[in-house]
Amino acid sequence: MAEKACVKRLQKEYRALCKEPVSHVVARPSPNDILEWHYVLEGSEGTPFAGGYYYGKIKFPPEYPFKPPGISMTTPNGRFMTQKKICLSMSDFHPESWNPMWSVSSILTGLLSFMMDNSPTTGSVTTSVAEKEKLAKASLAFNCKNPTFRKLFPEYVEKYEQQQLPAQPVPEQVSSVPTQAEESRPLLDEHGNSTKDDVNRVKPIKDVKNRQRQSFPTWLLLLLVSIFGVVMALPLLQL
Repeated sequence: MAEKACVKRLQKEYRALCKEPVSHVVARPSPNDILEWHYVLEGSEGTPFAGGYYYGKIKFPPEYPFKPPGISMTTPNGRFMTQKKICLSMSDFHPESWNPMWSVSSILTGLLSFMMDNSPTTGSVTTSVAEKEKLAKASLAFNCKNPTFRKLFPEYVEKYEQQQLPAQPVPEQVSSVPTQAEESRPLLDEHGNSTKDDVNRVKPIKDVKNRQRQSFPTWLLLLLVSIFGVVMALPLLQL
């Protein structure tokens, strides 16, 4: 059972983490046991761990902060063994070097920094850069299979689910601006129709004049010529 000072200290540290989050580090206590914390370290850019999400646990002793915690990592990472305690100067491997002023944020920041190094220690492994990069890409999918991880870190589960969605194709935008040919077609049609209309108007006028000329009786013309002579009948011939 945790001592009162331990519980008070861990509650204070959790409030501090919520108020001022640490870069590349997320840590939350277990809902049922404040001595057991779960964390996620995000791999730093420019390293083989970039794009990786490394889930692990911190187990605090009831005497914390006067005694150091045990630290382990769950996600395969290529740097540390999984489910094994990691030897750090701020872990329970070295109680003689422990400083009660250290906190959850300083412990995990130190772990992330040591992870980027290649120095051997108890609980470390040696792998190639390619292997670390491969594990980094697979880390989030691995973590999301863990029920505790899914419960404590829903934001990472949502991130993983978003990554699994198929890429949406960008729809082609159809221009609503008419082309020059489309703009000119109505004008051509309008002009073409008006020209045809004008021709159709002119033709009936000519037809009326022709019909007027053809409809003048021949016998009447001869009668007028015999009576008035050619000079008087000439204007009628011009109709």
